[in-house]
Amino acid sequence: MAHGLSDRSGSLRARIVAGSAVLLSGSTLATVLSLLYNIVIARYLGPQGYGQATVIYAILTFVSALTLSFQIIVAKVVAQQTTDEGKSAVYRHLNRDAWMCAVLVGLALLLFQREIATYLQVAPLLVDLIAIGCAFYVPLGTRRGFIQGAYGFRGLAMNVVLEAAVRLGGSFLMVLLGTGVTGVIAANSAASIASWLAIRPRLARSTPSPLALRQALLEMLQALVFFSGQMLINNCDIVLVKHFFLPTAAGLYAAVALVGRVIYTFSSAVVNSMFPVVAGSDKSERNSLSLMATSFGLVLGIGAVMVVGLLVLPAGMWTTFFGAGFELPGRHGLPYLFALRGVASIIYSLCVVVITYEMSYKIANTSWVQLAFSAAVIGGICRFHSSLEGVIFIQLVLMVVLLLAVGVPFLHNALRSHAVSDEALHTPVLRILRESSEDEAISEFLKADLYHEVYDGFRDTLRPIVDRPDLDNPDENAQRRALLFLRHLALWTELPEDTKWYEVSLSRADLQKVRVFPRAQWRSLAKGNFELPFVAERMRDRQQSCADPFSRKIGSICNLLRTEECRFDSILLIGIDETEPLTIIDGNHRLVAAVLAGRIDRLRFLCGLSPNMRRCCWYDTNVGTLARYAANLLQQTFRDPEAELIRIHTSKAVPQTETRVLPTLEEAVQPETNAGLP
Repeated sequence: MAHGLSDRSGSLRARIVAGSAVLLSGSTLATVLSLLYNIVIARYLGPQGYGQATVIYAILTFVSALTLSFQIIVAKVVAQQTTDEGKSAVYRHLNRDAWMCAVLVGLALLLFQREIATYLQVAPLLVDLIAIGCAFYVPLGTRRGFIQGAYGFRGLAMNVVLEAAVRLGGSFLMVLLGTGVTGVIAANSAASIASWLAIRPRLARSTPSPLALRQALLEMLQALVFFSGQMLINNCDIVLVKHFFLPTAAGLYAAVALVGRVIYTFSSAVVNSMFPVVAGSDKSERNSLSLMATSFGLVLGIGAVMVVGLLVLPAGMWTTFFGAGFELPGRHGLPYLFALRGVASIIYSLCVVVITYEMSYKIANTSWVQLAFSAAVIGGICRFHSSLEGVIFIQLVLMVVLLLAVGVPFLHNALRSHAVSDEALHTPVLRILRESSEDEAISEFLKADLYHEVYDGFRDTLRPIVDRPDLDNPDENAQRRALLFLRHLALWTELPEDTKWYEVSLSRADLQKVRVFPRAQWRSLAKGNFELPFVAERMRDRQQSCADPFSRKIGSICNLLRTEECRFDSILLIGIDETEPLTIIDGNHRLVAAVLAGRIDRLRFLCGLSPNMRRCCWYDTNVGTLARYAANLLQQTFRDPEAELIRIHTSKAVPQTETRVLPTLEEAVQPETNAGLP
C-alpha cells in the first residue's frame, strides 16, 4: 500500500475526481431536464407567468438552506463514523430534527401566506402548494446526506435526476391540462415528495448517537449560516428584480439567472464529492493543498467551458427556445448578460469551494463572512437597479471581494501549515539505540508469530530456539529463517538486500509517521489512511460502538499491556532512513493497542532501513513494486519452505532449554479472541 503523503493525497484526489464525474453526470442530466422545464413553462406561460413560477420556486430554494444544512451535517458526521451502527445513529438523530424543522417551516408559510403573496404579487394558493413541498424537502436533506457521507455518489446523482424528471414531467402535464402556474407549482411539490420517497436508507441496529448535543448545535448553526448566505446570494436577485422591475423584464432576468444556477449546480457536483472526502482525511493531507487545487481546477474548467459557450451561441437561439417574448435587442443582449452572470457564478463557486473545504473539518468563520456579503448583495441591488446589467455588475464586484476575503486568509494559513509540515517531514522519526541484525529481527518476528497453525508440526520441537535464541549460532539462525519462511516467505523476500536492522526508540509524538501494515481487517478499518494515530482513533470508535472479534482482541491486548502477565515482543518496522515514514511489518495489533492504552513504553522496536525501501511493495505500492512482487511470487512457486525446514532441522541438533513461563501477547489473547484472524 502507498504510505507516502503524496500517494495518499493522490488516492483522495482520485476519489474527488471520480465522485465529481458521477455527480457531474447526474447534474448534467438534471440540468438538461431543468432547462427543458424552464423552456416548457416559459413557452406555455409567457414572461409574466414564467416570472411568477420562478419566484414561487425561489421559496423552495430558500427553504433548501435547511435541506442542504441537514445534508451537509449528515454527510460530514457519517463520513467520520467507522461503523454502520454509528452512521445509522447519526441519521436517526438528525432525521428526527429535520422533520421538526419541516413542520415549523410549513406552518410558517401557511401562517404568512397572504403577506408573502402580496409582496411577490402572486396568488395565495401558490404559497400553500409550495408549503407542502417544503415540508418534505427539509428531511430529504438527511436522506441525501446519508448516502453522500457513505460515498454513495451514484445514488445521490440518481435522486437529483429523479427530482428534475418529476418536476419536468409533472409541469408539462399540468400546463397541457390548462392549470397554468398553479399546476406547475403543484408539480414542483410532487417532485420533492417523490425524491424523499425514492431514498430508503438501510439502517443498522439502534445505538446511542455519537453526535453530542453541543456538537450538533454548532454544526447546525454553521450549516444554516452557510446555506442561508448561499441561498440569498443565489436567489435574492430574482426576488428583488421581480419586485423592482416590470413583469416582462423580471421574466427575462429569470432566464439570465437560470444560467448562473446551472453553473453553480455543476460546481456543486465537485463540492459534494470533495466534502465527505476531506471530512474523512487527516490534517497532513488537508495541508498539502492538493485536494483544494483539484477542486479549484475542476470548478474553473467547468465554468470556463460554459461561459465561452454562452458567448459564442447566437442570440436567436434563446428566442427559439424560450419564445419571442425573450428577446433583448442591443449590444448588451441576452448572450452578454448570460456570460456576465456566468462569470459571477464561477467566482462565487470558487468561494464556496474554500468555505466548504474548511467546514468539512472544523467550525469555519467564513460562513459568517458569506452571510455578511449576502446582505451586501441585497443592499447593493436595492440601491443600484437602474438596469439588468447593473444588477449583475453589483453581484460580480461583490463576489470578487468575497473570494479575496475568504481565499487570502485560507491560503496564508495553508501555506504556513504546509511549511510546518515540511519542516516536520525532515525531523528524525526515530532514535537509533544500537545496531541489530536480520537474524535478531527474524527471531523477534517468530516469537510473536509462533502461535499460528502453520507452525503446528514444528512448534514443540523448535520452540526452544525461538524462546531462547542464540543469535551467534548460525545453525539456529538458519532454522529460524526456514521456520519464518513457512508463512512469510513472500513478505520477507521483498525487503531490499541492503536492509540494515537497528533497535530504535519511538516516542508518542513520533507515531505520526508510523503506518500500520495494510492487510485483512486493517484495510476496512483504515479506509485508505493507514497512519497509526488515525487507525488507533478509528479502533477506539469501533470498540465503543460494537464488540466484534477484531475489536475484542485489541481490547484484550490493551488490558494485558496494563499488567505484568505476559512478555512483550518487539515491533518490527521498515523505512528508508531516520526521517522518512515507517511501516509496521509485524505488530499491528500490539502497537495499536499500546497507543490506545498509553503504554508504548512497554514495547521494543526493531527497524529495518534501506535507501532502496521504495522498491518494496509493503512500503510503497505502485505498478513497479507490484510487478516486482509478482515476479518474485512466480519464482517462489518452485520453492518448498517446509522441505527446506525439514532438511535443515534433521541435520541440526536443537538444544533443549527450559520452556518459557510467560505467553506472548498474541498467545495470551488467541484462545478467546483471535480465532479466524490473520
